[in-house]
Amino acid sequence: MKLHGFNNLTKSLSFCIYDICYAKTAEERDGYIAYIDELYNANRLTEILTETCSIIGANILNIARQDYEPQGASVTILVSEEPVDPKLIDQTEHPGPLPETVVAHLDKSHICVHTYPESHPEGGLCTFRADIEVSTCGVISPLKALNYLIHQLESDIVTIDYRVRGFTRDINGMKHFIDHEINSIQNFMSDDMKSLYDMVDVNVYQENIFHTKNVAQGVRP
Repeated sequence: MKLHGFNNLTKSLSFCIYDICYAKTAEERDGYIAYIDELYNANRLTEILTETCSIIGANILNIARQDYEPQGASVTILVSEEPVDPKLIDQTEHPGPLPETVVAHLDKSHICVHTYPESHPEGGLCTFRADIEVSTCGVISPLKALNYLIHQLESDIVTIDYRVRGFTRDINGMKHFIDHEINSIQNFMSDDMKSLYDMVDVNVYQENIFHTKNVAQGVRP
């Protein structure tokens, strides 16, 4: 399909992941929180976001990252669509956004990650939740990063939403509300990943809204 001007479609891929742990004692609970804080520290999140930007075809201009006390981290990445001179890239440490938040600023897209570790005040149930959104415009597709992000953030429960908004025109002036074929988010997941989860789709095709809920086999949501 040849377009008239810029591709104005906005494609957004959102994740909500849950990791569940049962801690018998307060020490185990504190240990789990410390483990999660280390696993998703600023350096690790920077690596994940950097690779995600590479996968979707964005070039990094600036990285600002910060670990917080007692827990949490933030990373901000500024990127462009065109290649830049590596000598001009600033990778020094700077304070980022709010604790436990990751935001990647792209010239035509953005990546946001918010983390929420918590535990029951009396029982031993601990959960870690991370909300992730990859939103792109133009030829960049967030679906390219789907399989990578699921592999990097393997969890007990993963809910995924994909939606396309706006419209673009072809050279004949006809409006198009989506520029690619899709009938299920599952089609963009690898077989080894799909084998780990029981999955259910809820899609609204006429509105270009797609939803998949993944629950690890053996886990009761």
